[in-house]
Amino acid sequence: MATTPVNWEPDDEWELINDDGFVYKRRKRPRVDLPSSSSAPGLPDPAVEEQNRRQRKKRALLKLKHKYQQEIEQWVHLSNTLKDMQQKSRQPNDAATSSDQVTTTSPVPPEQSSDSACRHLADELLLQAEAQKSIIEDVARLCDVAEALCSAREENFTKSFTELPVWASKPHELMTSLYED
Repeated sequence: MATTPVNWEPDDEWELINDDGFVYKRRKRPRVDLPSSSSAPGLPDPAVEEQNRRQRKKRALLKLKHKYQQEIEQWVHLSNTLKDMQQKSRQPNDAATSSDQVTTTSPVPPEQSSDSACRHLADELLLQAEAQKSIIEDVARLCDVAEALCSAREENFTKSFTELPVWASKPHELMTSLYED
C-alpha cells in the first residue's frame, strides 16, 4: 500500500467558509504532494478516474430518482384515496335525493305514512352515519400515512446533521480546534 506524503500548511493558515450566510473558519485542507513523473504505477489513469466519477454520479442520481419516485407514488396514493373519499361522501347525498323523489311520487296510505316516514328517515340517517364513519376511518388512515411520511423525512433530516464528520472527533479536540486562532 503506497501512501503519498501529506503536508499540512502552517498552523496559522485558516480559510474562511461562507455557507449560505453562515461564515466560519477552518484549517486549510491538506495538500497531497504528487510525484513528478506522470507514469507512476500508483496513480490511476485520468480516463479511468473520469469513468469512475461518472459511475458514482450515475448511481447517486439513480438512488435520488428512486427515492423521489417512491415519494411521488405515496402522494399519488394519498391523492387517489382522497378522491375516493370525496366520491363516497357525494354518493349518499345523491342516493338521499333520489329516495326523496321516490317517496314523494309514490302514494302512501294515511295510516302508514307517519310510521313509514319515520322508518325511512331512520334508514336514511343510518346510511349517512355509516358513510360518515367510513369517511372518518379513511381520513384517519390518510393522517397515519402522512404522519409516517413526515416522521421519515424528519428522521432523514436529523440524521444528515448527526452524521457529520465533525462529530467523529473527540469533543476535546473539537473544542480546542474551535478556540485556536
